Amino acid sequence: MIMRAQLAAEKSVDSLSWMKRLSSIWSTEYINIARRVIVSVVGVTVLLIGVALLVLPGPAFIVIPIGLAILATEYTWARRWLKKVRRMASNVVSSQKSPVSKDSGV
Repeated sequence: MIMRAQLAAEKSVDSLSWMKRLSSIWSTEYINIARRVIVSVVGVTVLLIGVALLVLPGPAFIVIPIGLAILATEYTWARRWLKKVRRMASNVVSSQKSPVSKDSGV
């Protein structure tokens, strides 16, 4: 009976040390690294799908900015590219909104 109590006490101590080890492993540094890796993999995947959609049928001009926006949460180079893409898109939209001349023959 005494042996069982000692074993139970040792198991509870072992479980506490296990919890301490786990919490030390998952410090905020490791969580930030894991987050950055996940964001990088997802962002690059979406961006590559968008680039593939340039030659395949699909909305490449929507998917590429989404991939850049995902990457822009972690990388400054992606923020710069996203700003350029937004500027190009706004120029395209503003040029399409210009009034069509009445002599277009339509």
